[in-house]
Amino acid sequence: MDLGTLPRWDLGDLYSGPQAVELASDLDRAEAAAEQFNGDFCGKIGALSASDLARAIQRYEADEDLLGRIASYAQLYHAANVSDREVGRFYQTTMERLSAITSKLIFFTLQLNLIEDGALQAALAADPGLKHYAPWLRDVRVSRPHQLSDEQERLLHEKQVTGRAAWVRLFDETMADMRFSVVGEERDGEERSLEQTLHLLQEPDGAQRKAAAKALGVGFGEKKGLFALITNTLAKDKEIEDRWRHFARPDSARHLSNLVEDEVVDALTDAVTAAYPRLSHRYYALKAEWFGVEVLDYWDRNAPLPNEDQRDFTFQVAQDQVLAAYGAFSPELAKIGQRFFDNAWIDAPASPGKSSGAFAHPTVPSAHPYLLLNYQGRVRDVMTLAHELGHGVHQVLAAGQGTLMADTPLTLAETASVFGEQLTFRALLDGEADPQRRKAMLAGKTEDMLNTVVRQIAFYDFERRLHDERREGEISVERIGEIWMAVQRESLGPAIRLHDEYANYWCYIPHFIHSPFYVYAYAFGDCLVNSLYAVYQNASDGFAEKYLAMLRAGGSLRHGELLTPFGLDAADPGFWQQGLGVIERFVDELEELS
Repeated sequence: MDLGTLPRWDLGDLYSGPQAVELASDLDRAEAAAEQFNGDFCGKIGALSASDLARAIQRYEADEDLLGRIASYAQLYHAANVSDREVGRFYQTTMERLSAITSKLIFFTLQLNLIEDGALQAALAADPGLKHYAPWLRDVRVSRPHQLSDEQERLLHEKQVTGRAAWVRLFDETMADMRFSVVGEERDGEERSLEQTLHLLQEPDGAQRKAAAKALGVGFGEKKGLFALITNTLAKDKEIEDRWRHFARPDSARHLSNLVEDEVVDALTDAVTAAYPRLSHRYYALKAEWFGVEVLDYWDRNAPLPNEDQRDFTFQVAQDQVLAAYGAFSPELAKIGQRFFDNAWIDAPASPGKSSGAFAHPTVPSAHPYLLLNYQGRVRDVMTLAHELGHGVHQVLAAGQGTLMADTPLTLAETASVFGEQLTFRALLDGEADPQRRKAMLAGKTEDMLNTVVRQIAFYDFERRLHDERREGEISVERIGEIWMAVQRESLGPAIRLHDEYANYWCYIPHFIHSPFYVYAYAFGDCLVNSLYAVYQNASDGFAEKYLAMLRAGGSLRHGELLTPFGLDAADPGFWQQGLGVIERFVDELEELS
């Protein structure tokens, strides 16, 4: 299908190119600023007055903004051209230079944490400029029990580019280079990228879905030894650092960075896993009935319904749908979203060598976010656009907090994205009068929510089991597959048949490599938004204003403070049940329609 003109981003708002004079100049300027900052403040933090400490933080923030701009350009330029070796060389060289520069700044937060609580509180009370940074200082200090000496921290930082970051790059480049020969199509044996092959799993033709699934299984199987080596190495690397930092659990460091308590995440995961039978197990059994079988093969899990009218959406139609949904909720939200389309902030085509999946990169507050998509015209692609645009709008609104406080913890970073999806879905559903299409849309949304909640918690469970077992020694590729299959059977239920090659499918999940234990944030965000949306449906005027204020807060407030205006409390055990209840009611409705 002709998807219309697919936008490509223009990174010129950061730098005009990898050889740009401005980029080289900014690298030199950043290096000189870091040297100067180190000389001015290293070993002297405790003796600074409140006003001098405020000025030091302001300088640090300016340095971080400049460094972030350079890093963002390198990351985005690389993401669009992962298979290009020259681009990879530029990316690696830039990151090595940045690592050397930022190593001179590591001392700052470490030495801030040496200030006694009483002395810091007195300084905050004495200077309004310093008090502005109180939320950032609060968050920096949560790592006090886990920080190492200045020299140890600097060593870990400098070795990152040849350690963890190098393994991540190997994964990314290997995945971008992979091609899958899908046998059984009209274009028999045509080689496709990962994104293009995954897309076939949503085709109405069951033979195409099966062929794509088998091709993925074969391709992952050929590389599983390498992916097992990468996974084992990174898991061991994490275990060593966790041990030195005295983290009790493999996931504790992630929870700390997310500013959420272990107990809150445990309550979420317990609630979701307990709900497997009444959510995913029940839905997939229902879907099997629709397909006229007792058990669905795994490649039919996200298949369109039988006789479903398959509509493709041009990118322009998707843009219009998403912005209309945003605008019906808040004209300001839509106005910010429009800027992404007007200013070449989106890279949409699914092109070979491009990073798979989709993301929103915030860059730095002095610039603006960018969105990467692999748009292929299906309803799920429209939802992905709504999701990533939600991230982007959130990042624009939070930029007012400045470089040090704009970033939101991952648990809340998914709020605007999932809320944007919900707005778009509701708008599409309300505009559809045909009963069969409404059923298909409701089923698709239910599957998306199961993928966001059940599947992501299953991923999190897989990671926990894998990292726990890795502490006892290297894990064989066969054993990794066994852990994966056990978790998938538990989460998907008896109505999904997993074939042998599915044991290789853990290989392609990038979050396991890029951001260990990130995935529960999706479930956190989905359940949170389900509860938030229920408040919106029952709210009087003023909800949109409170919602935008929450987004503008960025990382300046914790999740409890952000949710209080809506009468929500993530520490309440009933909170998660409220969010899961939305999915359960969708399944109830689908059963009634059947």
